[in-house]
Amino acid sequence: MNADMIKQTTLLLLTVLTAFIRVQAQSKPNIIFIYADDLGYAETGAYGQQKIKTPHLDRLAKEGVRFTQFYTSTPVCAPARCMLLTGRHSGHSYIRGNYELGGFPDSLEGGQMPLPEGTVTIGTMLQKAGYTTAAIGKWGLGMHTNTGDPNKQGFNYFYGYLDQKQSHNFYPSHLWENGQADSLPNPYINVHQPLNPATATPADFDGYKGKSYAVDAMTQKATQFIRQHQQQPFFLYLPYTIPHVSLQVPDSALQPYLGQFAEKPYYGQQGYAPHRYPLSAYAAMITYLDTQVGIIMQQVAQLGLDKNTIILFSSDNGTTFNGGVNAAFFNSTGGLKGLKMDLYEGGIREPLIARWPGKIPAGKTVDIPGVQYDLMATFAAIAGVPAPPNDGISLLPAMTGNNRQQANRNYLYFEYPEKGGAVAIRIGKWKAIKNGLKQNRHQPWELYDLEADPGEQHNLAAAHKDLLPQFDRIVQQEHRPAHIREWEFLDPKVK
Repeated sequence: MNADMIKQTTLLLLTVLTAFIRVQAQSKPNIIFIYADDLGYAETGAYGQQKIKTPHLDRLAKEGVRFTQFYTSTPVCAPARCMLLTGRHSGHSYIRGNYELGGFPDSLEGGQMPLPEGTVTIGTMLQKAGYTTAAIGKWGLGMHTNTGDPNKQGFNYFYGYLDQKQSHNFYPSHLWENGQADSLPNPYINVHQPLNPATATPADFDGYKGKSYAVDAMTQKATQFIRQHQQQPFFLYLPYTIPHVSLQVPDSALQPYLGQFAEKPYYGQQGYAPHRYPLSAYAAMITYLDTQVGIIMQQVAQLGLDKNTIILFSSDNGTTFNGGVNAAFFNSTGGLKGLKMDLYEGGIREPLIARWPGKIPAGKTVDIPGVQYDLMATFAAIAGVPAPPNDGISLLPAMTGNNRQQANRNYLYFEYPEKGGAVAIRIGKWKAIKNGLKQNRHQPWELYDLEADPGEQHNLAAAHKDLLPQFDRIVQQEHRPAHIREWEFLDPKVK
């Protein structure tokens, strides 16, 4: 064989190999994970909501699977995001609370405690599997100037809020795009400035409105990313900021709800921006979130990606207790006890919806317990790659109906260092919880039978003392000392 033939044969083999690699890459399913902010378990129609319209999420559930006992890893923003992305529960996670840096004004934007260099995230895992990755929305795990930069933590593309304090304002002066400020045509708005009820005018309330709504910019960037990467496998992490207060929503979205509720103005007494129609605004924000889900679904369908794309939806923690939000009015927890910052069910139980035509049966309901630190293992299974070390299990068998292949787990573990310090453990139907541990490390366990009492109204600890020692053993086994003093409340060596 002469040199020309060898060269031609080599080129042919390289062409075939390249084509094979491309086909293999394209066969990997796209993953879109939509993450709401402070959305309660029962604030969508698919989970029983009666007053707020969510037709697109209802359709997503109707065409896919709905988990009824799914949990966030912890009940507040930044650590929930850390645990989601790293597959670690709150006894092992590097970030365990909202450790704020800087301040609220643009000039003091400092972010939160950053992820350390070398962190293995879902993004880095999927990048190694051949995915192009994007995070669009609220980050909360560091700034572009430090190790928490999303472009250094597994994401090829980022757009949105780096500092979650900035996300309290839905009309910001800027968002961030790959480390560069993207200016928006909005003046700086101090959303933490309350109004005087005795003197407030409609014009005063209008002062909390801007021209460019951040959520619209996020969705525009998300659909653009999908279009640009439709020929290759992609992972799109979409942590929207809705319905976290402030109560700010475009007038066009507010209009359908006006007049439906008996409501009085909210003047900002509980923090965040005032609003003339707080009930309508909150409902409109959730419907606006639902509209974004519909836009993403439509984009995927129009590009012919439906059958090779799994779309998932969840939220970082339960409904908030401040900012003019009325969780009781909307039955936001569906009768569950607690809100954001609680380890009771209302603070940590969340929706999980997943749709993947041809792979996930339509209209399926799953009642096995799952948790967000399971999603690293789940996404690894979807991508067909080994998962890095993590604390979760893959939920893909339960999603697809292969229940015999679904791994069993012994328990779910939660700890939370803020609001006095708390731990919770779920074993089967039993849920044990301790609160106020910073004040007293020897607080007694509360014990609830979630099958008979999902609202955690009847403490059965006194009647089942034989069960309690195992919960103490699990805490000793699962807790690793936190790396900062503020988050360590279980180790007796730290006072």
